[in-house]
This record gives sequence, structure tokens and C-alpha cells, in this order.
Amino acid sequence: MSNQIGVRVHCSPGDEFICEAGCHIYNYEQAAYAQLSGLAARTVQGEFGVLRLDQLTDLVRPENEHQVRTRLVCLENTHNRGAGRIQPYDTVVDICTWARAQGLATHLDGARLFNAVVATGIPAADWSQHFDTVSVCFSKGLGAPIGSALAGPRELIARARRHRKLFGGGMRQAGVIAAAALYALDHHIDRLAEDHENARLLAAAVRDTEGLELFPDVIDTNIVIFQVDPRLGTAADFVAGLKAQGLLMLTVGPQLIRAVTHLDVSRSDVEHAGTILHAVAEAVFAKA
Repeated sequence: MSNQIGVRVHCSPGDEFICEAGCHIYNYEQAAYAQLSGLAARTVQGEFGVLRLDQLTDLVRPENEHQVRTRLVCLENTHNRGAGRIQPYDTVVDICTWARAQGLATHLDGARLFNAVVATGIPAADWSQHFDTVSVCFSKGLGAPIGSALAGPRELIARARRHRKLFGGGMRQAGVIAAAALYALDHHIDRLAEDHENARLLAAAVRDTEGLELFPDVIDTNIVIFQVDPRLGTAADFVAGLKAQGLLMLTVGPQLIRAVTHLDVSRSDVEHAGTILHAVAEAVFAKA
């Protein structure tokens, strides 16, 4: 909802926003931008979620009554389907500076922004200053049970509150949710480094397992996506085999599996997961 409100405050029905083809707003939010706000999305294929400025410079529509109006650029940091990839800071600055010069607004889906903060050492305020609005999530790596927030200038947030009400997002007695989010902000940001280290440990286990290949090979933060060799069956087959051994992962494609490290997964858990990965793959090959 924080993303959908963020898109809504910048655009009117019949407008268009530019986003990366694999981004969350486009793939995992039921095209709510179209259903709720009457907007069109123009997608651009990045490299594991990372866009370059030169991919965008020719995409702004001219003012013409026959064409949709380009109004907004959305980025996602870190990128979910890009296996937690971090948008390069200099590229973010370039894209946002260009967008501003074109009269476009900018929105950051920062559900995992704090992962980028911890991995790069660049403060959240530095990342956020280039965008008109930023959404953050407290229930991802920060570990709160629920909650996201939209940040931006006071006048935009006043409009955002109206849209939240329209979308059914008003909540009473929300202090208990805010308390959990505040606790997460105070205590769970720095520990994200442990998740990143555990993800690299899991990635090493994937590299050492025949029939599995990282996709991509670089692990920026806490998400590991890997490809399953057809000799091991489909991703769904392999996930079922892992589940039978007590290891839960998610299919994100016919041959792709996604795993996320978080505060409920310890180093020893990850080491055990690596052992299960290897054992399940080895058992399938032994039967072949």
C-alpha cells in the first residue's frame, strides 16, 4: 500500500510511470496502479534489477493529447527479484537528477532500503534525499511483525493520508504497530550485516552443490536466487525435496529458487540448510 500511495500522489488517471521490468510494484501488487489509480506502467529491463540512465533518457513522452503523460520514475532498492541487488548510488543520483530536469517525480520502493544502508555504509538519509517519496518496510529484515511507511514532504504526506483512507488503510489504535517498528529501527538495523554474511554462506553452499547455479552469482545483501539444473527436476520438484528434509524455500520460476536470510535464521541454521541442499541434490543424482 505504501508503494501504491506513493505512485498515486505523483500521478493522475491517464498518467504513466517508468519502472524496472522486474520490480515489485509491477509484478507483485496486482497492477493496483491500474485498478486503483488508472495509471499505465512503462517497464525497462534492467540487469538483475539495476537500471542505467541511458536506458531512460528517450522514454519521456512529449506533451501531446494523443499520448499518455509521463510523470514518474520508480526505483527499487534493494531489488527483490534481482536477488537483493543494490542500486549503485551514483546511478541513483544520475537518474533522479535527470528525472527532476525532465519535470518527473521520483519514488523509491525502499522495502529493503536498510539492507542497502548496512551493506554500503551510505546512510538512509543520503539515499532518500534524491527521491520525492520513499517507502520503507519494517517487517522484512528488520523483523517487526507488520508495518510499512511512506516518507516525503509534508504536503505530499497530507495527500497520501487521504489516499490511504480511500484505499482502506486507516487504522485505529495503531500505536502497538508503531512501537514494534520503532523497536526494529532502534535495535535491528546493524544486525542486518549478519543476514548478509549468512546469505554469502548459503551462496557458497549453492556453488558447491552440483546441479545448482547462483542467479546472479554476486550476493549483495540477504537474498539468494539460484537455478536448478533440469537433471534435478523443476524448481518445484527440488523445493519439495528440500521441504521433506525440513528446509523451506520458494520457487520464483520454472527452474529458479529464492531463499532469504533474516533474524530468525542463525548461522548454524544456514550451515544446516547448505548440508540439506547438497544431500537432496546428491540423492537425485544417485537415483539417475
